[in-house]
This record gives sequence, structure tokens and C-alpha cells, in this order.
Amino acid sequence: MNEQITNGPTMTRAGFLRLLAGLAAGMALSGRTLAAAPMLRRVIPASGENLPVIGLGTYSVFDVAPGSAEYARLPGVLQALFGAGGSLIDSSPMYGRAEETTGELLAAAGSRPQAFLATKVWTEGREAGRRQMENSLRLMRAGTMDLMQVHNLVDWREHLATLREWKAAGRIRYIGVTHYHAGAYDELAAVMRAERVDFLQINYSLDERQAERLILPLATERGMAVLINRPFGGGGLLRRLRDRPLPAWAAEIGAASWAQLLLKFVLSQPAVTCAIPGTGRPEHMLDNAAAGQGVIPDAAFWQRHADIFSV
Repeated sequence: MNEQITNGPTMTRAGFLRLLAGLAAGMALSGRTLAAAPMLRRVIPASGENLPVIGLGTYSVFDVAPGSAEYARLPGVLQALFGAGGSLIDSSPMYGRAEETTGELLAAAGSRPQAFLATKVWTEGREAGRRQMENSLRLMRAGTMDLMQVHNLVDWREHLATLREWKAAGRIRYIGVTHYHAGAYDELAAVMRAERVDFLQINYSLDERQAERLILPLATERGMAVLINRPFGGGGLLRRLRDRPLPAWAAEIGAASWAQLLLKFVLSQPAVTCAIPGTGRPEHMLDNAAAGQGVIPDAAFWQRHADIFSV
């Protein structure tokens, strides 16, 4: 691989990530954080609270056993997230052990106050939903959950009623709905028009742009914060790009890797509040977090470089 990632001496992406890995390892050993420019923040319309624009998804990568090599890397991932100014950690009962892993790691590090915790209800029936949400709070060791979402709109009528009760009681701070596939957008739009929710979580990436047409503008109209899952196209897009040279114009927006360029594309949408790429590696978390610093390009920038849409 021979990606150029700076305007000065060249460095491969592999070399760049090795450098980040070394920095992350040093942070973990010393207990220090990596000094960097502040991460950008965007407003949650329902409250006016500011949220950092890069967070962390836990799907598959936090579904690992204590004592494994994968588990041993995760404290460094959280340290990299918080050290870069990020806060949002998104999980779900669907993600195996991910909620429990998150709760264990935050408790061990004493870093729960730094986290904006989001999870989901993913079952049918009001009572089953209540039991599942109680379990999520227990596993994530969250006295109050920052955000509870109806996962993929499963039994959303029943669960939204419960979420409103829990929000009024102070058990959760925000409520939301999620999906990950354009085939559900018509149903999702109907829910967005009919219900008042604080957050929407949806897929959006350079190669999955369908949300631009209806869902993102509707979220703005309805005053919803927007979390973006699959910002790398589910991983396939990033895999396709990783062996290609990074465009020279990426330096104009401070993108030092394909991951940063793809995340800056996502953040170019004014409707987007926070992107939540998943990773189990501290160096990747640092790389992702850097996309939330500096320049976020506007639509005119991407029009000037429209060749990127053919990758």
C-alpha cells in the first residue's frame, strides 16, 4: 500500500496505524491521554446539549470474552475515545456480550461519567421490553441510560410508550428509533412523522446515500438528533479503498486516512449529529476520532471532487 496521507513526507496507511498503535499503547501504559485539537460537537435539538461528533459502535467488536486478546485491547479503545474528546458508546441486546463488556470496562476504569451511553430494546411485547431494558441498565451499570432506542423498529408502538414513561421518570434521558437498511425507510419516515422522538439512528455512507433524499431532511424538520451507523458502508467500502492512494485533495480537509475522509463525508451532512463506527482497536479509534477535528467540508467541496462517488 502506498497511500499518501500528508503534504510532506509520505507515510503508508499501515505505517500511520502502526504509529497510532504505538501512541495508544503508550497511553494505556502511562494512563495518559493523547493531546489533540478539540473534537467538534453538535447540538441535540431536543435539549440543546452538545454531543461530540465521533462515537463508538460496539457491534461484534465488544462481544468478546474476558481474558481474550480482543478483550484486552478494549480498555485502550475507550481511553482513546475519551482522550480524543468523544463520549457516545452505542450498544444493543442484539450484540451478544457487548453491553456487559461496556459496563465492566467503564466500571473498572471509573469512566462512566465520561460516557454518553446508548442502547436499544429489541424484542416484542411491552413486558418483555421492560425486562430487557432493565437488564441492559444492569449490564451497562447505568443508573440512568442516556439514550434508549427501539432497535430496527421492532414493536415500536409498544416500546415508545414505555420509553416515554421511563423518560418522564428520569430512568432514561433521550428516546430514539433505529434502522440500518434503505428498505425500511418508508416505514421509518412514517414513524418519524407520527411520533416525537429525540434521536434517529440510520445508515449512511459514501456508497449508501439513500438517506439524503428523505430521511435526513425529515430528521431536521422534526428536530431529531441523528446517529450514523455503517459510516464505512458496513466495512466493505473501507476494504475496497484501503489499497488505493488517498486523493491529494484529502489534505485540504485534514483527512489523513480513508477512514477519516469517509467520516468527514458523513459529517458533511448538517443533519448528522454523531457517527458511530465500530472498532476493537485503539489505533483505529484514534484514527476515527481525528475525523471529528478541524475542517468539515460542505456540499460544494464534494461537488468539486465528485469522482469520489465512483469508488
